[in-house]
Amino acid sequence: MKSVNVALIRLLQFVVFVLFTFIVLVYFGAMILLPLDLVVLLTKFLSAIGIGEFFGALLAVPAIAYLGKIVYSTPGLVSMIIENGIDLANMGKQRVDAFNKLAASAK
Repeated sequence: MKSVNVALIRLLQFVVFVLFTFIVLVYFGAMILLPLDLVVLLTKFLSAIGIGEFFGALLAVPAIAYLGKIVYSTPGLVSMIIENGIDLANMGKQRVDAFNKLAASAK
């Protein structure tokens, strides 16, 4: 019976590990894809009001780059975003390590 308990604890540990890994990947992936999505949306908007897609993209890329520069030059904002992601990863590691204590007590 003890081996069944340990196996269940290890299974739940793996599920928590996969869940937190997915959450961290989505968090940092969203930070990368957000400016690209803004470029696409602005290009589509400019295309809808009569500017062609090529010229809309030529206008959208510098506009979004300027917004990115403003975000980057805001004191502490970028470091706070990165620290939040790292804290999320550390919290996941702590939760996965907590299962080791349960597995040790179940043996």
